[in-house]
Amino acid sequence: MLRLPKDFITEIKDILQEDSDEFLRQYEKEPFKGISVNRLKADPERLLPLLSFKTEKSPYYPDGYYISEAQGIGKDPLHHAGAFYVQEPSASSAVTLLEISPGERVLDLCAAPGGKSAQIASCLRGQGLLWSNEVVKNRAQILLSNLERMGVSNGVISSCYPEILCEKLRGFFDKVLVDAPCSGEGMFRKNPEAAAQWSREHVISCAERQLAILESASSAVKDGGTLVYSTCTFSREENEGVIASFLNRHKEFEPFGFEEGFGRKSGVSCGIRITPLEGGEGPFAARLKKRGEAYSSGCPASDGETDNKILNSVRKELSGIFKALPSGKLTLINDKVYIVPEEMPQIGGVGIIRAGVLAGELKKNRFEPAHGIFMASGPENIRRVLELDPGDKRVSEFLSGYEIDCELENGYAAVSVAGIVTGFGKCSGGRLKNKYPKGLRIQ
Repeated sequence: MLRLPKDFITEIKDILQEDSDEFLRQYEKEPFKGISVNRLKADPERLLPLLSFKTEKSPYYPDGYYISEAQGIGKDPLHHAGAFYVQEPSASSAVTLLEISPGERVLDLCAAPGGKSAQIASCLRGQGLLWSNEVVKNRAQILLSNLERMGVSNGVISSCYPEILCEKLRGFFDKVLVDAPCSGEGMFRKNPEAAAQWSREHVISCAERQLAILESASSAVKDGGTLVYSTCTFSREENEGVIASFLNRHKEFEPFGFEEGFGRKSGVSCGIRITPLEGGEGPFAARLKKRGEAYSSGCPASDGETDNKILNSVRKELSGIFKALPSGKLTLINDKVYIVPEEMPQIGGVGIIRAGVLAGELKKNRFEPAHGIFMASGPENIRRVLELDPGDKRVSEFLSGYEIDCELENGYAAVSVAGIVTGFGKCSGGRLKNKYPKGLRIQ
């Protein structure tokens, strides 16, 4: 049985009052599990019948679902294809509060491993700009891998301190999410070590750091824009306390109430708390609005692509593989070719790891396409597609890195599972040479 810290139990009894005993009994049960469907790849009506596990609608996000009995979900071909992201259902509530519309500029300031960024990208439908930042570089690489798998073409991934990034992008974003690092009380059922490492001192230090991050984020929100703050902890210091301190220091922001019909009321009018009693693991989220009329930021967009012989040659190569490319500007950086989002600003010194889609790389005077551009493309936009049923043995062989039979004409071809692109290879003589990235292969 999970042993909870005594100070945590005291805190919960103070917060939940008469519900605290039932809350503590919930810790004898398994944590909730779920997925969020990625509409960049498939809508729920198409995807859900293809899944090998049962789903139940979540109240926290229109495309979110509870799951059970989903053994080996990480090896599911549709997971590899980026058709869904494994995410505890109530964790999706913060993005719901952002109320994202296609075409907006959205910043996910503390984004790794990428669940909420994947949600945002799905809501944007390939329009506007998603900027996902993670200060810890090895976690930023995980973020990059996940967003590439999800087929995000209008994203920027950076590894930068929040105060630097937000100052350079002052007033640039319509919506900003701060899913702040926290003491992780909502992780106790999933990770018992988090309970063993918990302390009141850690809670207080987290609250100080959270307030600093939130203050940095405030400068990146444009007038009339929305700022959502979230954690996965129950602590008043880290939740209501941070919001109260922030509003006291930033009169340009005001509470932005909502009626979402989920969770329980918190100690601030613009916030909710979700406990196991409401079918979640502990998220807190609060929504704020920046005063003033909405306006378009003056932050300059990127300049036009360099039109030279190399890029012209690359365009010709790509046109032989793709019927249509993700929108953006074809850009050559060293020997790599990217398709950079139209909304990408001219900015440096912010630790950009990837802007847009990696289209491919120049190798010894030849161009080789990259995994990313196939993942960001639907099968209808690719000239050669090897379409496989989920039960075809070639699917697992491909995901394991083996060559497979391919009846297509010679050339680069996408591998599509149930109509969803999963990777690519090169057809030659009835076989497909596997180009699925080694780090992603099933062992």
